[in-house]
Amino acid sequence: MAHSAPLVLPICAEPVRDGTVVIRGGRVLQVGSRAELLSRFRVAEEVRWPGMIVAGLVDACCAPTAPGPGVTTRAAVVADPADLAGVPGVSYVEASSAGEQEWEDHDRDALITALREVDRPCPVGIAARTRDPHVLEDVAVLARTFGLRLLAGLDRHSPMALDEAGALGPHCHVACARPLDPGERKLLRLRRSVVAICPPGQEQAADVLALLEEGNRLALGSHALDDHAPDSPDPAGAGPGDLLGLAAGVRRRARELGLRVRGLDRRLVEAATLGGARALGLDAGPGRIGSLGPGSRADFAVFDARGRYPYSALLARPPCLATVVGGAVTGTGRPPRRADP
Repeated sequence: MAHSAPLVLPICAEPVRDGTVVIRGGRVLQVGSRAELLSRFRVAEEVRWPGMIVAGLVDACCAPTAPGPGVTTRAAVVADPADLAGVPGVSYVEASSAGEQEWEDHDRDALITALREVDRPCPVGIAARTRDPHVLEDVAVLARTFGLRLLAGLDRHSPMALDEAGALGPHCHVACARPLDPGERKLLRLRRSVVAICPPGQEQAADVLALLEEGNRLALGSHALDDHAPDSPDPAGAGPGDLLGLAAGVRRRARELGLRVRGLDRRLVEAATLGGARALGLDAGPGRIGSLGPGSRADFAVFDARGRYPYSALLARPPCLATVVGGAVTGTGRPPRRADP
């Protein structure tokens, strides 16, 4: 099967005008020029979309609610281990014990039992929401023992405290809704922990630009890992789960401050796609997400975006016409046109 559009944005490669994504069995076979690929592959069905096909957005920190526009994979934080099943992406079960006694008496065993026994069709991680340093250290040990992803919020612990507990590393990403000082950014960069910028992201515009310029790995999340309600209004004016709205808010605030970073629009879109995949440890190997190329999972979104500069067109927050997960269309805002290949 093939999905075609006037523009395809693979993220891992340059944009393709009049492009096509050829898929089979939920995986991408090839991405490239429509004329070339339809002459190379025997395609049984072609779907012609208006606008732009872009690799699926990855929400690096969210509540287990309906995904935002264009989001195909999420790092969803769940309070109850029973909610682990059915969340697309990586489900992070909370470790929120108020103190060491509570952790030792009940919560530790309950978490281990959930991790061992809950029937889960997707990867599982731990969200460290405790303020107790001893519990945090044990959570880090459990994550390494079980080979799990780890998510921590910088509202509760500084990067230095997380590092002392053994939490930081490529297996851990942090949800950040506050500015970071140069030392904190450097430590996260050295430990290769992805920084997920969460609302109110546009207030951190200067910090986001510093993270990009200094080489930190960046992702975007729709919900900070703190005590705020999941439906708290986003100061950027973005709707629930609107990653492109968050990115647009960062860009707008940066311009208001007179700040400039080369290729900012592209780097913000990459943070919303490939950056999120890195945060979840799903950016490499067969079935990878966050980009479109041979062997990647056929996850992408279709936006009614047009223009000479595709990344800027996406940050204009165009309507999302459809999301495709594993080759299956999960929602459409406008019916596609099916064509004979």
